[in-house]
Amino acid sequence: MKPVIDYSIYLVTDTVYFKDDSIYNKLEAALSAGVTLLQYRDKSAETRILYERALKVKALCDKYRVPLIINDRADIAFAVKAAGVHLGQDDLPPLIARRMLGCDAVIGVSAHNADEALKAEADTADYLGCGAVYATATKKDTSVIGTEGLTKISAATKLPFVGIGGITLENYKAVLQAGADGAAIVSAILGADDICQTVRHFKNLALEAKSVKI
Repeated sequence: MKPVIDYSIYLVTDTVYFKDDSIYNKLEAALSAGVTLLQYRDKSAETRILYERALKVKALCDKYRVPLIINDRADIAFAVKAAGVHLGQDDLPPLIARRMLGCDAVIGVSAHNADEALKAEADTADYLGCGAVYATATKKDTSVIGTEGLTKISAATKLPFVGIGGITLENYKAVLQAGADGAAIVSAILGADDICQTVRHFKNLALEAKSVKI
């Protein structure tokens, strides 16, 4: 059965945080404080290291009952029994990933505009990662679509989606107000002095935004 996903606080890792094993303490702190979904993204590691790190991350996610998404690599997602995979526009087509991982897998696709969102929806994607909403040092080669871009994507598709790129405590609510179901967050959580407190702040903002919608 496909898991029910809460996209509100979607933590994404980055290669820079895997310099030493302290990353696992950071991830556990974030998971314990209320992260709702975690994506293991590690662009430079070799396949064996990806697999070994993904196993460790999966164990932490299982401990806190948080679904794990693997970036790009459907083979790694299959190997560690992750909830699913997130694919970029140049990665494996969603329909092929679905064939590999099965109908219960959660498949996310990066979309930068309404046309890409509609294509992903037609290709059986379960959710979208949309951005970059704001400029970010994590991905320097992406164009910024702003909250206006999120609003256009929201009007074009019925799929749940998260804003990604430069999300902070200060702009998180604006992303939700533009129609996003949550935000994919990297540095604002993993680079925080107090990860637990930061995640709790995001959680409170998400609850406030939800109460306004209701």
